[in-house]
Amino acid sequence: MPITPEDRPISALREEAIDQLIMNYGHGVLSLEAFERRLDQVLDTQSQEKLSSLTADLDLMPDRAYIEKKKAELGMPTDTSPQPAKDSDYLIHIFGGSNRSGSWAVAKTVWVLNLFGGVKLDFTDAHFSSSETHIKILCLFGGTKFLVPENINTVSKAFCIFGGIDNRAPSTDDHSVPTLVIEGLFLFGGASVRIKKTWRKHWIEFADSVRRMFVPPSDNRL
Repeated sequence: MPITPEDRPISALREEAIDQLIMNYGHGVLSLEAFERRLDQVLDTQSQEKLSSLTADLDLMPDRAYIEKKKAELGMPTDTSPQPAKDSDYLIHIFGGSNRSGSWAVAKTVWVLNLFGGVKLDFTDAHFSSSETHIKILCLFGGTKFLVPENINTVSKAFCIFGGIDNRAPSTDDHSVPTLVIEGLFLFGGASVRIKKTWRKHWIEFADSVRRMFVPPSDNRL
């Protein structure tokens, strides 16, 4: 029995739909307006059927050159931090809190203690030193907020008592991207994991670079 779109992970279908939209926009099949309209629909929908319908009339499929270009421009390689990250990092918050964001080197293991305190960790522009990063948390009457990009795996393995983790982060079968593992104990505390929506801009910029490969400059904004 063939696998139907409804049987496949929506994250994989979404990425395939985006690739197909970019490929057809890059070759001039779609106008800029049509590409952006369909891209917004692809990013917003949670329906496998809807994702399939948005590309059903497009014949061009990503080829090897496209895949290599995508990997070079949009990949998220590890071991790219300006300075080597430490094996372990420690964040301690007692009746207080902190934020970490921007371009920072993520240690292989990050130990977090929140005692009547909290922390916000933004991994959007972070450099991962390992293919698998472990966030080990002890949270007592506190909270943690994670902001993650769309091209990593995020796994929750924490034990929660009178608390919880609201994980709305992405998941992918691509083993070449970093994996963030959140584990530990939440007692009268909690955590939220959210996607920081920056990838629409990245997809459009990448689509424009693909289009410049195939469409003459005078036709680029048809």
